[in-house]
Amino acid sequence: MSKMDIRRIQAAAAVLMLLTVPGSHAAEYPAKSVRWVIAFSPGGPSDILSRLIGSKLSEAFRQPFVFDNRPGAGGNVAGEIVAKSPPDGYTLLLGNNSILATNASLYQRMNFDPVKDLAPVVLIASQPNVLVVHPSLPVHSVKQLVALARSRPGQLNYASSGSGAAAHLAAELFKSMAGVNLLHIPYKGAGPALVDMLTGQCQVMFATALSVRPHLESKRLRPLAVTTAKRSASLPDLPTIAETGLTGFEATTWHGVVVPAGTPQAVIARLNGEINKIVQQPDVRDRLTAQGAEIIGGTPRDFADYIQREIPKWAKVIKDSGARAE
Repeated sequence: MSKMDIRRIQAAAAVLMLLTVPGSHAAEYPAKSVRWVIAFSPGGPSDILSRLIGSKLSEAFRQPFVFDNRPGAGGNVAGEIVAKSPPDGYTLLLGNNSILATNASLYQRMNFDPVKDLAPVVLIASQPNVLVVHPSLPVHSVKQLVALARSRPGQLNYASSGSGAAAHLAAELFKSMAGVNLLHIPYKGAGPALVDMLTGQCQVMFATALSVRPHLESKRLRPLAVTTAKRSASLPDLPTIAETGLTGFEATTWHGVVVPAGTPQAVIARLNGEINKIVQQPDVRDRLTAQGAEIIGGTPRDFADYIQREIPKWAKVIKDSGARAE
């Protein structure tokens, strides 16, 4: 048996002891209500997913999970709140691309370090973004949108869920690869952005499948393509943007739970185990997959490694596109 295997066994035994010894922090956890901070406004994918998973955790732990929407600065407002909260497992955050991987490259100043000040619990799911337009826009394909935008530089606008959000970066990547100039209109979350898309105040948006699906079914928004490398199983008739001529284009949105750094490993392990069970429940799985989400799950280390891969990838996109957030 290698030294690495021995260390793994010892670590697993230590966690098991904390989880089972009467009077330990993890054995008592949670002994009171848990605050779940949501980084964006109600109605968006972060809000929908937080409330779905949080309500299931409340049932499993028999303690209230209190949802607290704190939008602003591409998720940095919520990220700072959680990063500076006591590391006891009673404050959670549903982190995403923005907060955990891209904001450090977009913002000149942040009041917390997402790598050092937040501890990964579990990567829950990823989902495609869908390039949608308001039906008043006379385009029915990506090629038509590109042609129209090139003929009217700076006259078409696009909505995003916030400066530095995945929707913002997807659009900036699109602008760069397609050679078009679109005006950015940032909002504090996907919910209010979609409101103005539906009324025609905004014309183009890269929206998550989870938030935009009802508006596609009602035909109040027109989908042009998905942003994944391969076609989405939930939207099989939509081409990928890469298929339309922008070879290599890919921009998904992902979500995972994090807690303040220093939270006891046994508490993180308990949250991780319970959330992994929840996302496999048939009603949760059916609801998420129906909305285009791909359930991931895994260990805290898996999530930490994923974040470490995403940071340099999007740092390059941000540098190449010149995207900035204030």
